[in-house]
Amino acid sequence: MASIARKNLFEDIPRFLVAQAGIMFAVSLVTIQTGILNGFTRSTGVLIDRSQADIWVASKDMVYLELTLPMPAGNLNQALKIPGVARAEPLLLGGGIWRNPEGKLSTTRIFGFDPTGQLFNAFEVTEGSLNALKQPYSIMVDRANLKNLNIDKVGDTATIGALSVQVVGMTQGSQSIASGNFLFASIENTKAYATGNRTANLNCRTEADQFLCTNVYEQSPESNPATIAPTPLTATDPISYILVRAKPGQDLEALKRQLEASLPDTRAYTRAEMAQITRSYWLRRTGVGFILGLGATVGFIVGVVIVGQILYSSVSDHLKEFATLKAMGVSDRVLYSIIIEQSLWMAVLGYLPSMAVCLGLGAWTFATQGVTILVTPLMATGVLGITVFMCVGSAVFAIQKVTHVDPAVVFKS
Repeated sequence: MASIARKNLFEDIPRFLVAQAGIMFAVSLVTIQTGILNGFTRSTGVLIDRSQADIWVASKDMVYLELTLPMPAGNLNQALKIPGVARAEPLLLGGGIWRNPEGKLSTTRIFGFDPTGQLFNAFEVTEGSLNALKQPYSIMVDRANLKNLNIDKVGDTATIGALSVQVVGMTQGSQSIASGNFLFASIENTKAYATGNRTANLNCRTEADQFLCTNVYEQSPESNPATIAPTPLTATDPISYILVRAKPGQDLEALKRQLEASLPDTRAYTRAEMAQITRSYWLRRTGVGFILGLGATVGFIVGVVIVGQILYSSVSDHLKEFATLKAMGVSDRVLYSIIIEQSLWMAVLGYLPSMAVCLGLGAWTFATQGVTILVTPLMATGVLGITVFMCVGSAVFAIQKVTHVDPAVVFKS
């Protein structure tokens, strides 16, 4: 009976190709939409996932990775004194207007870290070295942003605010799809980009049994800020996060409580918690999950309609053959198996080329646009299950026609 299913399937090649094109469209749409969603959510937290920090210490008002309030850099020394902390490093987030030599403007998000540190090695350096970030007014950019920033190679220059910057390296796989252009620099350079030719002072006072601190920025008398070497981080300078590595065997929940108790107005999060907060923010903020899910649903419905129509037409064209089998005493169960096998062949033959197309498209979009269409083995297995369900479910329409076929139709003219 298996040969009957294959014969019916391949008897009319043009119709078979139309059916496979419909299945490929449906499977590709489901895969691409789901892959974009996976890539989107992964990219928003990729810097957190790839960090080597066990705990991220942030302001209590932190919303997600890129939206937080600063804390005094002096908190870093306090964190190092807490039992259970093996290492702590600062992370400073800044922003600036990037102006390329042609005068085109772009917004940027600058991540300032210690190039010799161990906890923020969150990206792959494809050209240059982290040590180059020790140079004054140096920067690294993700390859996905080269076109946006009008950069061709290492050594290109531009300005951020009033400061001239030089590209000393390239990274890959560090850019969030949801955010502006990511740049990477040393803490000192990021501080300079954020303050320009201003100096910072931290004024603290006690008021109503509360210890309040205010950052005060003052304009430097120097007229050309580019001639001023970036200054080291001081206890009064603002930082965005403290990245903490726990000692071996240290309970992270207990260490989080100690950090929050010792550092006023802060919250401590594990790496997984910090990444989840950031991803949840972007999913709620953009509604991307709903939009991409809707597209995948449309693809599934299209596939059901196309496969159902093809199978129904195939059964109608071979109705006399099915009636003959029924007249010979073949059970309905066997007839159903013919149609279901036909639908399974359609599912497999439509799934394999569709997945190959999606993987190729994903590699192309990542290489040229920096956009990740993430197809994991688990997701590929899930899409295969959806494809089989879609095709077998569509066979219900054809099965109903076989169920009601009259064996006497064989003897009709």
